[in-house]
Amino acid sequence: MRSSRAAISGQATGISEKGRLSLSVSLKEKISERTREKRRAGGCAATGGCKVKVCRADMEAEFREIDKTGAWGQVYQGIRQEAAENNHTLKCARKPENKFRNRYRDVSPYDHSRVKLQDGDNDYINASLLEATEANRQYILAQGPLPSTIGHFWEMVWEQRTKAVVMLNRVIEKGTIKCAQYWPLGEVNGHSDEVDLEDTGYKVTLLEEDVRPYFTIRTYLLQRLKTDESRKVFHFHYTRWPDFGVPESPAAFLHFLLEVRSSGSLESDVGPPVVHCSAGIGRSGVFCLVDTCLVLLEKTRDLDSLNIRRLLLDMRQYRMGLIQTPDQLRFSYLAVIEGARTVLGMNTGEDQVISTLGEESPDLQDGHNHLVTKDDEENTRDKPPPLPPRDPSRRSSKQRTQQFEFEYEPEDPTDTERLRERQSRVEEKKARREDKQYVREAG
Repeated sequence: MRSSRAAISGQATGISEKGRLSLSVSLKEKISERTREKRRAGGCAATGGCKVKVCRADMEAEFREIDKTGAWGQVYQGIRQEAAENNHTLKCARKPENKFRNRYRDVSPYDHSRVKLQDGDNDYINASLLEATEANRQYILAQGPLPSTIGHFWEMVWEQRTKAVVMLNRVIEKGTIKCAQYWPLGEVNGHSDEVDLEDTGYKVTLLEEDVRPYFTIRTYLLQRLKTDESRKVFHFHYTRWPDFGVPESPAAFLHFLLEVRSSGSLESDVGPPVVHCSAGIGRSGVFCLVDTCLVLLEKTRDLDSLNIRRLLLDMRQYRMGLIQTPDQLRFSYLAVIEGARTVLGMNTGEDQVISTLGEESPDLQDGHNHLVTKDDEENTRDKPPPLPPRDPSRRSSKQRTQQFEFEYEPEDPTDTERLRERQSRVEEKKARREDKQYVREAG
């Protein structure tokens, strides 16, 4: 099993097994001695100098102390600062010919861990292979497909022998396009059961759809037309996770994770699952981190043996910016603690911790921590998104407290079309006001 997984890894990164081992060594050498000392010291050092003095003796005590002092922002900043020491290159993502294959100009895959397409003249796709060696897990984290990269996306799924796609966003959220409609909606929904991808030579057919309150499970037949081969692919779609926010509680998320696990799609004898949200770093990072932690807990049966921050820093060696906000980091802790009790049946002091599920830490009251309902989507579907603020000082106090690592600047023109339309309407209104003013003054 392990050897087949390693072969997939080498294929995805385009290097030999020997090269992978050399790469692993070089990555470790790039971590400074100071960073290694921090990690040996455990949680206190990883806070980046914040005032929270919590050691690794008790993970739940660590959670309660950070929550009590409202220090999630400081802990998160410490992780960002330490991860900033990574000097991995982004040469391929920055090539002119790949510019419009990136959804956001500030979220790119590292050269050493990017997934490479095997057909065609250009092997670039905005996706990264993440290896969680201790847990014997691999994940492909990808951006949400653009209209122009839908064919590339399904090509990657085929070439990597992926058994499941895990989608953590909706196509439209709060009036903003987060992802292209890359799968067939089905005749039952008034659309076709099939999507033909002529540019890459694949065909996707909807076989089954199971709609749940918080997520939907679909089964597709993915066909490679060139060779007339086909295989089934699962599509696990979590539909109630707000961008930059978190679900209201870990319960529904853990149920979703268990469904993905029970399909066998995360095991080492199949290709890596493709996990994506919009940028492939925030919600996708939470999913991979929580799953990895629970795998390790299954092995050790010791909650206090986990160092979540160290695991996250290790994951950030493969894709930039994993976990986007302090509240996503906090939710990851909650999901692991709750998962240890409900999924693994471990004896934890969960009552004190889980009682905080409905509360927000003082530094997380940013207006993003809510569930998006169907009514929210319908009310905003036809509304253009607001123009992004140009000057941080003009943002509201709530906006300024949210510590985004990336601004998600649109790269592809299709994502800015609504912004341009809105700007055009604003300019037209301004021109009409000026004309009226001129007429009044002339009269």
